[in-house]
Amino acid sequence: MSAEDYCELCDLPKSTCIHGNPPPPPPPTVRKAPATRTTVRRSTATSGSGTSRAAAAPAPARAVRHRWTQPDTFKPVIVAVLTEAGGELDQDDVFLELEVRMEEQLTEADRELTPEGELRWRYAARRARQALVAEGSMTKGRPGIWALA
Repeated sequence: MSAEDYCELCDLPKSTCIHGNPPPPPPPTVRKAPATRTTVRRSTATSGSGTSRAAAAPAPARAVRHRWTQPDTFKPVIVAVLTEAGGELDQDDVFLELEVRMEEQLTEADRELTPEGELRWRYAARRARQALVAEGSMTKGRPGIWALA
């Protein structure tokens, strides 16, 4: 090797010296393509007057479907259970009776656990009870006892 092959700053061969070898170029940045929305264009039939059929008739309202049974569904059943029991019943007995009466209405999602570890339908039933207490149909009563007002 000649003297020209050595670095003047560190006396190492230029092939191993950081001064003789420039740093590698940064990796190329990969740009993501902007997200594009796929739009579905519906053809609108126009009548002789030039107005579209879609603008003339309002869209039919769709029924909202939920994965699990809503608390409002439990309200009349809770009132019926408590009425038949004389107006007052232990919480566990209310849940047992609700499960029997609403067996066909409960979905698979109702039988899943909430993040707190409670069955989702029981959580909905407790929320229905809270709504009935707020409406004045039920009283808070003693802990663990559900009672009609």
